[in-house]
Amino acid sequence: MATDTAKPPPLPPHAQAKDAHGGEPVRPLISFYIYEAPVRIWHWATALLIFALCLTGYFIASPPQSSVGDTSTLWGMGQLREWHFIAAWLLAIGMLWRAYWAIVGGPHARLIYFVPFWKLSWWKEALQVVKWYLFMSKGEKWVGHNPLARAAMWGMFTLGSTFMALTGFALYAEQLGMDSWLYKLLGWEFSLFGSSMTLRFWHHLGMYLLIAFTIVHVYAAIRDDIMGRVSTISSMVSGWRTFRDFKD
Repeated sequence: MATDTAKPPPLPPHAQAKDAHGGEPVRPLISFYIYEAPVRIWHWATALLIFALCLTGYFIASPPQSSVGDTSTLWGMGQLREWHFIAAWLLAIGMLWRAYWAIVGGPHARLIYFVPFWKLSWWKEALQVVKWYLFMSKGEKWVGHNPLARAAMWGMFTLGSTFMALTGFALYAEQLGMDSWLYKLLGWEFSLFGSSMTLRFWHHLGMYLLIAFTIVHVYAAIRDDIMGRVSTISSMVSGWRTFRDFKD
């Protein structure tokens, strides 16, 4: 079985049971507690907030036609923007909390914040995972994130969410005015990107990249549950990752 950083000590098998017909014994189930409650709460709260941000962000960028008047003057658009800003602030607070928990939490809480690209062993293990996703090998069993999933979470979530927060709050600061504390903090982004429209374009593009990442993330989790014989999805509810057919 493949290992990852600071793996918790294994627990004894939960059970050895019979199948649905009371015959052929089922192979041992072995579980590891890897996702603490704060990590699980943050995960599902972040999922809801990103959904709200993508939905409101899409309509902010592409407002529907209105028979009443200019959409920029209607309260409906103002309400969408308000919800977008509220969700953005909640997401930012959650990101800070998650970073704090990476320091005080268990070893698995820290995995998405760094990837050991400098280690040859990581590249070999990542290649094994790629072959497994391409149906070229059986694959290993990972207690936490496999190397490829870890890199994807680091690149598309840790860095991606930080990029979205920085660009989004810069656009928000532009509306607050150049005298606002937020503009003084993030106004340099307009010089870096060249213009407000360019910054808005990259922020909008980041939304579609996060949506694409979410689709792949959900697919990989379902695939691991079925083909990897491991409780990937339910582990983010209970915290326990259970391996079926562990001896394989």
